[in-house]
Amino acid sequence: MLALAPLLVPGASAFEFFGIKLFEDQSEIDADAVIGDPQTYTATLETTATGDVANAIRGASALIADQATPASGAAGLLARARSDYRRILAALYNQGYYGGAISILVGGKEAANLPVDADLPDPVVVVLKVDAGPLFRFGNVKITNRAPVASETGDVVEQPEIAGFGAGLVARATVVGRAEQLAVDAWRQQGYAEAAVVDRQVVADHGRDTVDVTITVAPGRHATVGPVGVSGTNRMDPDFVAQQTGLIAGADYDPDDIARAEKRLARLDVFRAMRIEAAGAIGNDGVLPFNVIVEEQAERRFGVGATYSTIDGLGIEGFHLWRNLFGRAERLRLDAKVAGINWPIATEEFDYAFGGTFTKPGFLNPDNDLVAAVSAERSVLPAYTETSASARVGLTQYLFDQLTLDGSAFYERSLFEDDFGTRNFSLAGLTGGLIWDARDNPQDATEGFYVNVTAEPFYEFYYGNPAFRTTAEVRGYLSVMGDKQLVLAGRAKVGALVGPAIDEIPPDRLFFAGGGGSVRGYGFKSIGVDGPGDTVTGGKYLIEGSLEARYKVTNDIGIVAFVDGGYVAAEEFPGFDQLRLGVGAGVRYYTGLGPLRLDVAVPLNKRPGDPDYALYVGIGQAF
Repeated sequence: MLALAPLLVPGASAFEFFGIKLFEDQSEIDADAVIGDPQTYTATLETTATGDVANAIRGASALIADQATPASGAAGLLARARSDYRRILAALYNQGYYGGAISILVGGKEAANLPVDADLPDPVVVVLKVDAGPLFRFGNVKITNRAPVASETGDVVEQPEIAGFGAGLVARATVVGRAEQLAVDAWRQQGYAEAAVVDRQVVADHGRDTVDVTITVAPGRHATVGPVGVSGTNRMDPDFVAQQTGLIAGADYDPDDIARAEKRLARLDVFRAMRIEAAGAIGNDGVLPFNVIVEEQAERRFGVGATYSTIDGLGIEGFHLWRNLFGRAERLRLDAKVAGINWPIATEEFDYAFGGTFTKPGFLNPDNDLVAAVSAERSVLPAYTETSASARVGLTQYLFDQLTLDGSAFYERSLFEDDFGTRNFSLAGLTGGLIWDARDNPQDATEGFYVNVTAEPFYEFYYGNPAFRTTAEVRGYLSVMGDKQLVLAGRAKVGALVGPAIDEIPPDRLFFAGGGGSVRGYGFKSIGVDGPGDTVTGGKYLIEGSLEARYKVTNDIGIVAFVDGGYVAAEEFPGFDQLRLGVGAGVRYYTGLGPLRLDVAVPLNKRPGDPDYALYVGIGQAF
């Protein structure tokens, strides 16, 4: 599948499409990018260091990293060199080396001693000589005014010793900074909002190769939350903005509450920029007022996109979003889609969909949204043709940062044409779902997991049947090489439907497999159970899964190998003899919008009518 969604903002002079800026005003290009007097050079590193230390030195050097780009004259090259002294010294400190020696020779002369107008050959030879010296370890380390142990689990902060701040451990400069932050955080988690490091003493003993560190913290006063003011609003109701923070006057200050408040406001999708800050110092009564500073973004947003696969054809879609309809972040989104476009053009085979969704944030509390939606569609699939309309209304509750619950009531009227004939259905029911999303990046996850569980009891009026449908899906991601170069990803999904016979259940409630988000190499919803004659219909039970190995060749290019499997059964969970497998490989091109995906899949145990291969293109990973 291919999904393209550039966002067009009224008044904008450019937009970005797959990381490429279109209609950009060239007058705004950074003048520093223009090199008037290019000075080329070759840079090499000579060092006594090995392993991670050598890599840190090399990674810190701008001379080495940028040598493919000429400097702006001798002055530009010497500026890079003098910057490298500081950068490499910091890299050595961060590795625990405080007695190193750095020499940067430009044309055989020390860069620090050359005038900025030096006459240099072109290209000039640059040699970086770095003697890392001995490894230093912490000697005496101390934190003065250390916070007491927190009484509540949510206020516990990692001990500095666990972060490496202890006698005999490698004296990395970053560890000192981390120890200071942890010491301050320990006080702030217990309500001391103005806790700060007021003194730091770091003494390197070159005779013993040790570093002694004393950190002094001033906790300040204990604070409670005071009034919450709002500034920068235009159409937004400032009282609603304050309400949506969830901050309660009189409650003990907790930095976690501030972080949650910022996430609540970001979830409104109304602000271009937003921050919450203390509006002053803690008063004599211990009250700390806050101010929410916001900048609203454009009220309207629209986008277009496309999907494509060699089996299912081309699809075109678009949306229009209105933000902040009535001043309290209400949203209305309209979506439309035309799909199933193949050659030769046959409009009677097209899929059509149109819908609208209204969202009212803060309906019952700051973490609760009211969602109402209506939709209509016509889908022409190998197994059936659907014409339907539906409406639903429900609530979404954000329990924690990663956990979301939703529930709604719905009604659906539909007409299906398949090998069972032409049938009408009228459904009413409830849906409930739980999403636990602990991925580091939904578009390109490299660590974490994702869980989605749904339950849907409903009643069908034409045949007079109750039924219950449920699904559970788990995705996991594991980085097995440094810098997330190789990622193993897995997905498993199961589904079950309890109720009447298959011919009395709407086909869209039955389970199918196949397609770019399921079992690649097979057509969309082409894997089911045997129906009348040689047809395929949906089943009551589903099991499917995928395994992928994702390897980043460069920062921009990656390759993927994968295997997908799935099977569907009519009245009981299927056996492995019904398993359909697809294998393939793909390429990823990483952009600011997410990775562009190109996958080629082959069905291993195809049936009559299945393709020999399938090509899928899209934005984001397959799962």
